[in-house]
Amino acid sequence: MDFELSDEHRMIQETVRDFCETEIEPIAQEIEEEHRFPAEIFDQLADLDMMGVPISEEYGGLGGDTLMYSLVAEEIGRVSGSVGLSYVAHISLASKPIELFGTEEQKERWLRPLAEGEHMGGWALTEPGSGSDASDMDTTAEKREASDSEQGGVAAEKDGDEWVLNGTKQFITNASEAGSVLVKAVTDPDAGYGGISTFIVDPREDDGFEVTTVWDKMGLNASPTCEIQLENVRLPEDRLLGEEGDGWEQTKKTLDGGRISIAALSTGLAQGAYDHAKEYSQEREQFGQPISEFDAIRDKLVDMHRKIERARLLTHQAATTYDQGEPVTRESALAKLDASEAAREVAEDAVQVLGGYGYTTDFAPQRFYRDAKLMEIGEGTSEIQHLVIGRELGL
Repeated sequence: MDFELSDEHRMIQETVRDFCETEIEPIAQEIEEEHRFPAEIFDQLADLDMMGVPISEEYGGLGGDTLMYSLVAEEIGRVSGSVGLSYVAHISLASKPIELFGTEEQKERWLRPLAEGEHMGGWALTEPGSGSDASDMDTTAEKREASDSEQGGVAAEKDGDEWVLNGTKQFITNASEAGSVLVKAVTDPDAGYGGISTFIVDPREDDGFEVTTVWDKMGLNASPTCEIQLENVRLPEDRLLGEEGDGWEQTKKTLDGGRISIAALSTGLAQGAYDHAKEYSQEREQFGQPISEFDAIRDKLVDMHRKIERARLLTHQAATTYDQGEPVTRESALAKLDASEAAREVAEDAVQVLGGYGYTTDFAPQRFYRDAKLMEIGEGTSEIQHLVIGRELGL
């Protein structure tokens, strides 16, 4: 499969790399320690027209392909996992579904401000009890009169020409910063997967939406991960994305693309960790020579490089397959599985190369190591990726 980079791809890659090295890398550790969402960075990315790379120009995006978007996500990941995570959640989870499934009116009202970087977006699927079975929503859904009492659990209930949402969503990236959040809720409890629908919620305007927790995490603390409470959130009918009951099919298609973005981000994390380890190994001397000249360190760096190249190739293959409109479930799961595990392994080796210094916050590998772990959990754990790939292989 041919996924050679065009001149335009390389130009975008170099532009973003320069920006990341100049604007993000100098503050990457600082924003982690402060647990601060760097809104100014996303404003600058918007100025560069990077907040809607794979979104059509018709709706304010750059009009690039998935391969281009993967390059941008990788470059951001090379310097900051936090910025990268918020970035890919904004595009793959919050923006792309509106382009794929929304009406023209929804695209103009909700997609354009996302693609132009007017505000961030979020995607609310996971619930406190759902775990890896994202379809297991503790929900109720029934048509009722306005005078009926409210029911507990996550719910989307039809009330005249309105929808009323109730419940809790967990581990939602960007929710505290978002201007729109796509919320999954059950609208027909007897329909199984076909009873899930998607709604567009405005956290700033829709009463009853509350961010109840912003989690302190092992890493990625400049990217807010939130619990949100929905209490009688009343929405007009035009906030339903696609048709009633389409939510689970939308979710599967969204995750096919989202896993490519996590693969790209993971590749960037691995590359960033490797870059720091290589530079250190060539400057650090022991026994009268750079430690990179010792077999143990050289072989470790070679293995790190090999894992990164493999992850990048799988990611580019998945992105190119997606752009060609072909089924991509197997390719995206493979890329996500391999790249996320490579990120964790390479980052761990980078800490080892630096020795004691690698364990200090004065050097970046510890940050990459902590950030990389989530890549094996978010958008489907490694175990779930094995399940997905197995099904695709007919196993």
